[in-house]
Amino acid sequence: MGDMTVRWGIIGPGRIARKVAADFPHVPEAQLVAVASRSKERGEAFARDLGVPTVHDSYRAILADPQVDALYIATPHPQHRAIALAGIRAGKALLVEKAFTVTPEATREIVDLAVERGVFVMEAMWTRFQPAVARLRELIADGAIGEVTAVQADLGAQHSTDPADRFYAPELGGGALFDLAVYPISFAQMVLGPAVHVTARGVLADSGVDVEESILLDHGDGRTSTLFASLRCQTPGAARVVGTGGWIDVPPRFHHPTRLVLTRNGHEPEEIAAPATGAGYSHEIVEVTGAVAAGRTQSDVMPLADTVAVQEIMGEVAAQLGMRVVEGPDQL
Repeated sequence: MGDMTVRWGIIGPGRIARKVAADFPHVPEAQLVAVASRSKERGEAFARDLGVPTVHDSYRAILADPQVDALYIATPHPQHRAIALAGIRAGKALLVEKAFTVTPEATREIVDLAVERGVFVMEAMWTRFQPAVARLRELIADGAIGEVTAVQADLGAQHSTDPADRFYAPELGGGALFDLAVYPISFAQMVLGPAVHVTARGVLADSGVDVEESILLDHGDGRTSTLFASLRCQTPGAARVVGTGGWIDVPPRFHHPTRLVLTRNGHEPEEIAAPATGAGYSHEIVEVTGAVAAGRTQSDVMPLADTVAVQEIMGEVAAQLGMRVVEGPDQL
């Protein structure tokens, strides 16, 4: 495709999709051409507000649209599996909102089909593409804090305690795990790799979704992560990477930071500014658009193996907490 424009569609025009769509003007090579919603009214309102030319009132219709090269899937988590599998079969490049799915099995199923069909698929873990987080990876690789031994991260937000809220509905992928804990888990996996052992303790709501949890990951070779996520308590949302030669703080909120603070042992802290473009979603759009234009099938920054590793950790957390996890329908 060379320097051609990559034409995008969005499935599921909710709150997060509006934020992502608003960053498209920052990526000239990416053109948002279509939106699909099961609610005609929601689809039309989204298209009107964000200047999207085509509205589809079914997911099948956007999958069949020859004007769409890439799809951003922003429906509730349990619906990702069926839509992603259908999207791959339709030959569309996919950006799948995190959490990628609600089970490790579903994630592996999507990844296997993507690899088999040679179709680009990436999890929309926008954190990894923030300039400050890219800088963090460079500092670690350059040995700025020596050998990395530990990660600490928290992400808590005080949500409605109304049992009727989406956050308490298993069939909508409710709970802290898929919306909040996915961030510290993915951050830890980025820095220290997969976990060889997972320990989780937490609190469930009456509906069976998790409200809060502490997670201890053993990454092997004496390297650990201590993570916390909550739907009932506001927390700073900070992360810290600790090494034998110092530490790097990722100030709140670490999942879309604008700066880092590097402290080398025995030295004063150094502040490193690295703000995002737009609202911070532009960077993942750039990644997918460039990869699709170049004919690549995976991102080097957020490869599918990392998504599988993160989903396996989440699966283990869900099992240890006794969460009720509901997979969406098999068909669109």
